[in-house]
Amino acid sequence: MSLTLYYHPLASFCHKVLIALYERGIAFEKRFVDLANEDDQAALEAVWPLRKFPVIHDAIRDRNVAETSIIIEYLDQHFDGAPPLIPVDAGEALDVRLWDRVFDNHVQVPMNEIVFDRLYGRNDDVSRWRNALDVAYAMIDRQLADRSWICGGAFTMADCAAAPALFYASTVQPFPASATRLHAYFERLVERPSVRQVLEDAAPYFPLYPFADAIPKRFR
Repeated sequence: MSLTLYYHPLASFCHKVLIALYERGIAFEKRFVDLANEDDQAALEAVWPLRKFPVIHDAIRDRNVAETSIIIEYLDQHFDGAPPLIPVDAGEALDVRLWDRVFDNHVQVPMNEIVFDRLYGRNDDVSRWRNALDVAYAMIDRQLADRSWICGGAFTMADCAAAPALFYASTVQPFPASATRLHAYFERLVERPSVRQVLEDAAPYFPLYPFADAIPKRFR
């Protein structure tokens, strides 16, 4: 098998790439990385010196590719399969890249700050991160007017980013009841076969998550 994914099944950014791989129907080998294991650290460092996952190794092209959005673009460029996750039309592609950034920078980042605060026992004031999530939720809810997916009628890279971001963010800052479109969108995401597969694979590791008790029982 030419493609290897270095990953951890609990990591939200790994979920984003896994969803893309499943959506595209691309065959790949999983390389589990336990950052507490020195051998695993060394294996990850060999393909990406920053030692952050996910990373893919393409044996055919002898290339390592890191950073989730770049990985997905790489898959679109070099692998056949289901329709690409970034539209060919330049304007549509720009929207997808924008919303991909919204989910990574304005949902994932605040969520991670809240998670790290609990994980490392910082006991900081995380209200600004909760407020940031509320602002992002309102933006997403507005964007979803008359749309099935975040950028229109097709599932794209932006939805790959949305699924793990919203899944974990909802455990630290629930969606407001008034964001009805966001609630409906989340349900469409978690019913998507690619997303379901990722969540099923992650379920055995959920007890390691600092907000595990907030994960709905249907996912555990």
